[in-house]
Amino acid sequence: MFSNKYGRLALGLCRRKAAALCSVVQSPAGRSGLSWTAVCKERILRLRRSGCPELQQHVLPWHISTRKASTVDPSEVKRFQLLANKWWDEQGEFAALHAMNDLRVPFIRDNLLNVHRGHQPGKPLTGLRILDVGCGGGLLTEPLGRLGADILGIDPVADSISTAQLHLSYDTDLQAQELSGGGGEEEQAVGRFDAVVASEVVEHLADLETFAFCCNNVLKPGGSLFITTINKTNMSYALAIVAAEQLLRIVPSGTHDWEKFISPVELERLLESYGFSVQSVQGMLYNPVSGSWCWTSSTAINYALHAVKLREDPQPDRDESSSPPP
Repeated sequence: MFSNKYGRLALGLCRRKAAALCSVVQSPAGRSGLSWTAVCKERILRLRRSGCPELQQHVLPWHISTRKASTVDPSEVKRFQLLANKWWDEQGEFAALHAMNDLRVPFIRDNLLNVHRGHQPGKPLTGLRILDVGCGGGLLTEPLGRLGADILGIDPVADSISTAQLHLSYDTDLQAQELSGGGGEEEQAVGRFDAVVASEVVEHLADLETFAFCCNNVLKPGGSLFITTINKTNMSYALAIVAAEQLLRIVPSGTHDWEKFISPVELERLLESYGFSVQSVQGMLYNPVSGSWCWTSSTAINYALHAVKLREDPQPDRDESSSPPP
């Protein structure tokens, strides 16, 4: 089920006036307040107190301020706002994302099952809480919900959530489930989720460091982070932007900014510095003729990454080693 009841709690991705939280859940019990905003604000305040120049040099992700949560870059929100009613057109602008589910759903499922044993046949992700960041119209949220996951999806575009709600209303399987929560109180989000999914999202962010920090904080120890994104190479510029956007029109023109792409090596280094251990990186390749994706050994264009939050915070060890002996 998708809901906009929790807009002010939605990871700082949306204004408090324009809610953008969607939810597909398998268990009706309990509340599911979410306070990613508070987690990110905590880091911002720490940086400010330490006089870190990062606050002056970088725009915070989703344009989070210490006063109130706002949206992503307004130009990006406007672009996706215009496409909000097209999410479920399998032959339209998001056709490649529909096709990507053939890879990313098994990728998430299989890696989670490697970590969490004793799964239920037919609903292998039952009992696992997943956060789908940048869920759009719910293209990935829904299939993960059908696998039994207790899943929350968030997106800064309210109209995309409306599209997701409408589409979900036709699914009797998921429609029968209830929202886990209903109040307005803001609960602590630290250590709440078994997995965070950010599929085709990080290439739209302004500050990956704070994003990594917040992902670490909302995950349980041993929790998984799944990312699919685009490498920063000459080939990715030629194929993902020139060919896909300008020539073949596979995705709308202006969707991507090559400067925001990141290589697997850089992303792995960033995640490891924020308490993650990267488990696997796999290349993905899209065939515009067949409209299908396949795995490849090359990560020159698209790739999928699975990282796990370390069960022990390495920070205390560094502090211990740097402290003077008694």
